[in-house]
Formats: sequence, structure tokens, C-alpha cells
Amino acid sequence: MTFQVKIAQGLKAVPAAAWDACAFPARTNGDGAEDPHNPFVSHAFLSALEDSGCVGGRSGWAPLHIVVEDEAEKLLGAVPCYLKSHSMGEYVFDHAWADAYTRAGGHYYPKLQVAVPFTPVTGPRLLVPEGPQTEEVRTHLIAGLRAVRDQTNASSIHVTFLEEADMKALVARGFLRRDDQQFHWFNDGYATFDDFLGALASRKRKAIRRERRDALQDGITIEWVTGSDITEAHWDAFFAFYMDTGSRKWGRPYLNRRFFSLIGERMADRILLVMAKRAERHIAGAINFIGDTRLYGRNWGCIEDHPFLHFEVCYYQAIEFAIAKGLDRVEAGAQGEHKLARGYRPVTTTSAHDIADPSLRRAVRAYLDQERLYVSEAAEELASATPFRHREGE
Repeated sequence: MTFQVKIAQGLKAVPAAAWDACAFPARTNGDGAEDPHNPFVSHAFLSALEDSGCVGGRSGWAPLHIVVEDEAEKLLGAVPCYLKSHSMGEYVFDHAWADAYTRAGGHYYPKLQVAVPFTPVTGPRLLVPEGPQTEEVRTHLIAGLRAVRDQTNASSIHVTFLEEADMKALVARGFLRRDDQQFHWFNDGYATFDDFLGALASRKRKAIRRERRDALQDGITIEWVTGSDITEAHWDAFFAFYMDTGSRKWGRPYLNRRFFSLIGERMADRILLVMAKRAERHIAGAINFIGDTRLYGRNWGCIEDHPFLHFEVCYYQAIEFAIAKGLDRVEAGAQGEHKLARGYRPVTTTSAHDIADPSLRRAVRAYLDQERLYVSEAAEELASATPFRHREGE
């Protein structure tokens, strides 16, 4: 079979069905099953980012998706890839690398970023269906990334929030591994939220009940909205929340209003809005995306401040939804050690990096060796601080 490696400068050049056939289902491997439908690598989500202008144009995210086809131009594999002129919106921070390289006289930008923009969620990055040609297609995709790096004079390739199967393939071909940490909630077969609370130490259980009670004072009510029930009025309200939080946290939110309308049109059945209402108007909300086995919490915001409302809308309601729908896990986004007290556990996330300049590569490798030790030690310490009751004999 003849393989052809091409560049797609936008998802309009790739049929949605062909892209999604590569993206789903995500692979399973000896490190555990991944979510068979990770919504963020879908054509619907990634094309909404492009069609809304959140990426492309002057955003600093120029789509250069790598695709592999056979001689009949059938899509065999793909990589969501962007040429970056900055390091914003990635959640795996390399600003220090860029600064050091610039001081040494190098040019760190542009760089290639293999990622879902603005989305710190682990998922497949080398989108290749399982089959007899899987490894060969992976090899061509990785070679294509390096060829594009050379053609664009990019300093490096960064593959962020990737699954273990992709990590193994990249490390075997010379990429450097980087570890980081998030906090996820795991469904240990709970039938109700009270079952989950029953697994916690008494003091932590009481604290969560108090937080939930206090969050819903002042006549606040909560609703779940998904599928065709999501209206443009919901998006108007949620966008106001998103802009308020984003403007206070980092100055310029990454997503625009059109993006939310587009995902509402294209993937509403994969979206859960948790909306809080008081005095007949929405005052806070969180957007979640629904996989086959996981719930992914993404953005939240509010226009009124109420004690513990953030925890209720973002964490406790997500847990309740996951239990009700039989989902295995809730991923609540980047960072946040405060999630530990709410029953979320430390989880290691990974990225892979390929640096063209040998001197910078050596420096980055040495840094990552030390960083991995720190992340591992921190994870052990945090795991011992979870609120769960200690079982007899542990």
C-alpha cells in the first residue's frame, strides 16, 4: 500500500465522517481503557473552533492538520495540529523554555502544537483506528509532523494531554515525556450521591453537605440542560458568565459567542449545561461535555457571588450527573488542589516534546527529568490527603 502524507489547512478540507472514523473509538491498551468517544477530537468540536474564528486568522493558532491517505485518498489517520506564534491557551507551560532560548539567540516561535485548543483534557492525538496498519500510519503521521516542523522553521513539536498509547509511540521515536497533574472524580459503583458521601470520612462528608446546603440558599435552584433543550437564550446567559470569569482571570477569554452557537448546533447531545437560577433569572452556569464513559467539566462563570455556588455547579452537580448516567469519571479541568476535599483524586497527565536544536533539547531533557520526580512525589503526597475513609488493613 502507498501512503500519502498531506497538510489540511483547516477542517473544511477533511470530510467530517472520515475524520471521526479515525478519531473514534479511542484505543484501548494495557494501561486501561480510554473513553471511546472523546468529544474534543470530533470534527464538530474542532471545526467549530475554526468556523467561529477562535483559531485561525490572527489568533496565533494556524491549522496545519496532518493527514495520511492511501492511494485512493481514503483517510487512514490524522493529527490535530497548529502552527503557534505564542504559548497561550495550552495549559502545559513552556514560557521559560521560550525565554531561555530567546536569550541564547534562538527563535522559539513558531512552534507546532498538537492539541485541542484551549482544552486541557487528555485524549487521542494520533488519530488512527486500530488495525493491521495502525503502527505504519502512526509512523507516517509522526514523520509528517517532523517534516512540517522543518518546512515551517518551527523550533519544536508539542503534543499535549495525550493518551498512553500515543505517548509510547512518540517516546519510542525520540520525543521527551513531560508529566503534570489534574484532579478527577472516579465512580466506584455509586448508585446515589449519598453512596459517594458514605465513602468519605465523617468530617469531610459533613463539610460537603454543609457546602451544598449553603450554596442553594437565597432561593437558588439548579437545572440540567442538554440536547435540544439548549436554546440560544441559554447560550446568551452562559456566555455572559464565561466572559465575566474569563475577563477577571486572564484578561481575554479564548472563546467567542459564535463558538457556543456552533457547538449547540453540531453536538448538543454531547453537552450538559448546569445552570443556576435565582429570582427567575440565570445567575451562574457550567458547561460540560459528555463522552461515552466520562463527563468533562470545562468552563464556568457567574454574575452573582454566592458562597460555595462554584463547588455546587462545577463539582457536585457533575458528580450527580455522572452517577445518574453511569459514567465512570468526571474530569474537572486543570489544576485545583481544592478539588481533593470534594472527592476528586490526583491523576497524572502527560505531554510529549520534540526539540529541533540539540542544545535546547539537552536542557529541556534535564529539566523534565527533575520535574517528573517532583510531580511523582507530589502525587503520592496528595493521594494520602484524599477525604476517603481508610479501609481496614490499608
